[in-house]
Amino acid sequence: MGTFKKTLSFFAFFLIIPFSGFTQKTTNLVDYVNPLAGTLSKFELSTGNTYPAIALPWGMNFWVPQTGNMGDGWVYTYTADKIKGFKQTHQPSPWMNDYGQFSIMPVSGKLVFDQDKRASWFSHKAEIAKPHYYKVYLADHDITTEIAPTERAAMFRFTFPESDKSYVVVDAFDRGSYVKVIPSENKIIGYTTRNSGGVPDNFKNYFVITFDKPFTYQATVGDQEIRKNELEAKEDHAGAIIGFSTKRHEVVHARVASSFISFEQAELNLKELGNNSFDEIARKGEEVWNETLGRITVEDDNIDNLRTFYSCLYRSVLFPRSFYEIDTKGNIIHYSPYNGKVLPGYQFADTGFWDTFRCLFPFLNMVYPSMNAKMQEGLVNAYKESGFLPEWSSPGHRSIMVGNNSASVVADAYLKGLRGYDIETLWEALKHGANNVHPTVQASGRAGYNYYNEYGYIPNDTEISQNVARTLEYAYDDWTIYQLGKALGKPASEIDIYAKRAMNYKNLFDPKYNLMRGKSKNGTFEGKFNPTDWSRDFTEGNSWHYSWSVFHDPQGLIDLMGGKNMFNTMLDSVFIVPGMEGMSSRRMIHEMREMQVMNMGQYAHGNQPIQHMIYLYNYSGEPWKSQYWLREVMDKLYTDGPDGYCGDEDNGQTSAWYVFSALGFYPVCPGTDQYIMGSPLFKSVTVKLENGKQLKINTKNNSNENRYISTMKLNGKNYTKNYITHEDIMKGATLTFDMSATPNTKRGITEADLPYSFSKEIKK
Repeated sequence: MGTFKKTLSFFAFFLIIPFSGFTQKTTNLVDYVNPLAGTLSKFELSTGNTYPAIALPWGMNFWVPQTGNMGDGWVYTYTADKIKGFKQTHQPSPWMNDYGQFSIMPVSGKLVFDQDKRASWFSHKAEIAKPHYYKVYLADHDITTEIAPTERAAMFRFTFPESDKSYVVVDAFDRGSYVKVIPSENKIIGYTTRNSGGVPDNFKNYFVITFDKPFTYQATVGDQEIRKNELEAKEDHAGAIIGFSTKRHEVVHARVASSFISFEQAELNLKELGNNSFDEIARKGEEVWNETLGRITVEDDNIDNLRTFYSCLYRSVLFPRSFYEIDTKGNIIHYSPYNGKVLPGYQFADTGFWDTFRCLFPFLNMVYPSMNAKMQEGLVNAYKESGFLPEWSSPGHRSIMVGNNSASVVADAYLKGLRGYDIETLWEALKHGANNVHPTVQASGRAGYNYYNEYGYIPNDTEISQNVARTLEYAYDDWTIYQLGKALGKPASEIDIYAKRAMNYKNLFDPKYNLMRGKSKNGTFEGKFNPTDWSRDFTEGNSWHYSWSVFHDPQGLIDLMGGKNMFNTMLDSVFIVPGMEGMSSRRMIHEMREMQVMNMGQYAHGNQPIQHMIYLYNYSGEPWKSQYWLREVMDKLYTDGPDGYCGDEDNGQTSAWYVFSALGFYPVCPGTDQYIMGSPLFKSVTVKLENGKQLKINTKNNSNENRYISTMKLNGKNYTKNYITHEDIMKGATLTFDMSATPNTKRGITEADLPYSFSKEIKK
């Protein structure tokens, strides 16, 4: 009976997929993806803070149905019931907001421009959201809108009612915009300058839109005034409206592209659409997504887990976005968001390394290394154009978050074997960033580097806030610089200082509490300390979250805490200390609320600093506890639904955590070649590596209850280590797990089984 139910469920899943105007194959991995996952979010509580990105992997332009107001970072929320336009977006998160944005909205009947007056009711029941295709029925206008994107262009397909008042509204948004209607070419061109920072003064996003139906009406709009038959407008808030008479179910196509360089380049980018029909563009996009998602193929009986996995994989390959274009000669060029010039070479944007150094970039290094090699070239260009590597780019330097984690991103890529870019320039960039701070953007370089270099920590009685968080991340970043320097053959006189500073984490450890805390200039821990307080010493968290941020030396942290038993007790306590403790220390922010409602004590998975913590049991001889808690997080905190996350998704980091963890391992310390073992979720997985090899993962007796590793084999041989190496994976490997409902407390407990720690390297 159980098998019969599963079979019915499997077929029911594919039967409910509506026909979308082009061929759907039931074997398509893209069918598992739900772009609406995480969209049931708001300012006060995030369940992802995502939007449905209709785009190609790492595409320059995304498209999104716009339910929020112009300028609202919450551009699409699942609970909304009206669509105000279809927006080209480059938004990495609602907290960073958008740039290079404009919208297109078909309407019928009364001629309107105002976003609220043109808005139409819609229903999720009449909406199809795929990564490569979007379709929705606009009830108030009796119009169906479909979108199929390429990397820098898109095609719209509008199905109109019978009306002599069918229109398309183009909104170039406020803060300085321009439009021009060219009726002889069925064309609208324009630019938008609206942004949220991180751009030079000459920033513009140029767009071109062509239609396959002549206009019978044309107007421009200036600051809400509709000016019939005026063909050009340059205003604070410009727009355009074109119209025509349509028959019932008449289809009109719009071809759209944009450029950060020029109108001419936008026209060139429009050629990405070629002579393809809408269905052909959608099908080609589907093929691209299936190839990208198909690097990892999964077999399992639990279709919900498959949907969650591929929805997370989709989010893992969106950012950082391509910020480069291709000129008439086929050369890679880019508008620099750092100096405003058009320059040769790759550029990427829209990622915060504070989030994504942890596992998103290591994931690219394992599965999509050729893409990250281009991103490394983009970092070379960013340094040449601005004098610093970005820590948060959107699209240029943005002053948010802490750490100098570009060091990790650069080091891990090279140490994992990526080549073909100027690593010597990046080496100079890392040294410069470690000993300087950007003159206007505090997040780039190292804020407080002078204190850190002098005291070995950033004192909490200086003007530099989040001092514990910064110190811990700088110490890890110094370790990555040291490891890269060794790999590049740099002399000890140049790199030993970074090895020394890598131990600075010890300077903020308070043995009274077995936790990290702020310290004053005089070297004392002063004042009242409550480790659950979300205080100024930390970044979006407290001591329970940040004390584990010793990625490169867990053994050193174990030693500070007095040994493995106490270390494990402290790890256990994370899940025991009530989530409401310390909430009175500052105003309630959404990260606090998201931790509280998950009911896992102080384990705040919705924010990044603690996401590696569960894996640390592998360093202290109790790996079965990692296996238990990882399944708890995967099973309870992730789905493919609108509330599918437990906090900010953050540019693929929280998604990549799930992808890695579902495979059964995780890169606790980028810069090493080790992935720390967890609890594989699926019956079998095949990872197709770019070098032509494969990683195969097979599990026996796997289920929700059987979450513990009883035995593990690597290439047919018994394997007890709590990690697998990048080298083993790249050679092609088969991992075989036998799972059990009871932990194997004899496996993975010897010193030889434990993962890397810098303290051990020093002692050799």
